[in-house]
Amino acid sequence: MSQTGGGRAELPAEAPQPAQVSTPAEFTAALRALRTWSGLTYRQLEGKATTHGDSLPASTIATTLGRAGLPRERFVDAFTRACGLGEEESRQWLEARHSIATNKPAPTSDNDYGDRPAAPSDEPLPVHAPRRRRAAGLILAAGLGIAGTLGAGILFNASTPAPSPSAMPVTGLRILAVGSWARIHPARTPNLCLTEGRDRSGHYKTAIAAQRPCAEAVLPHVFLEPLRKDIVQIQWHHPKFSIGCLTVLMNPPGRDLLEPRDDCADDDQTQQFRIEPFGPPAAAHFRIRPVITDQCLSLRDQDTDNGAEIVQGRCSGAADQDFLIELIPPPQAAGHRAKALGHRAG
Repeated sequence: MSQTGGGRAELPAEAPQPAQVSTPAEFTAALRALRTWSGLTYRQLEGKATTHGDSLPASTIATTLGRAGLPRERFVDAFTRACGLGEEESRQWLEARHSIATNKPAPTSDNDYGDRPAAPSDEPLPVHAPRRRRAAGLILAAGLGIAGTLGAGILFNASTPAPSPSAMPVTGLRILAVGSWARIHPARTPNLCLTEGRDRSGHYKTAIAAQRPCAEAVLPHVFLEPLRKDIVQIQWHHPKFSIGCLTVLMNPPGRDLLEPRDDCADDDQTQQFRIEPFGPPAAAHFRIRPVITDQCLSLRDQDTDNGAEIVQGRCSGAADQDFLIELIPPPQAAGHRAKALGHRAG
């Protein structure tokens, strides 16, 4: 990364700025936009922080960015530098945080990032309550506008080469090493997409994964983030509800359904899915298996209707367990930026 004479990192103009935020929720939403701008996964941010001498676990990043409360000062310092900002840019974020926190009591300890007593605004929600919180829509929408860099794998560090599209972290699917945007279609109904829906039985009240016409499935944007060979996290990016990771529900009343939850964690097996080729090699079809149970995703009651719920169940080889995965360009991709940096978005 090039530096000016004053030690200021030269960053693209689209880098999110904290100057206009005025509430803890807006500040955290701006941090999420900064993470999207950086093009780095949680694990990569953890690694970047380590090189700076900081301890910033991927699970802490995911949890902190999923809250509406004001993050700790040490978290902001380590996180902004891990995202690639120089000293001056990080200082601006710290000053913005201080301005918001001016009338709030200072934390009693700075020993770590995630264990301070939670203010009412960032209390974790109960396990069966909706986990995706409304945030600053304007800021996060801007973050989605620059989210194209995530799919393009742009890291903004001249010493760190962009991952090769041929890395093939998922067999038979050209997902980038930093992840790719995608649409997931049931193979029997390719005009339908896996997206947000509701439990038609009425037993589970919050958002779940279902199939709906792709033309109506504008939001959330689906992002596949590789965790290890053939294992991915299925993320939903939404300008109002932040980032939610599809999570297999293991207990009633939503047992076997998939819910988007904002407590994303790389080591949570209920949020890990194995993608494996399904059918003849030339078919480019896949089945999706939750790691926690090694079962298969399918359509409830093998339904083909609009709104049918995605559930996990015994792997039977039935047609409703056959999915098409379409890799797509980033939403509102900043194509001119990718071109200028010599990368191909997608």
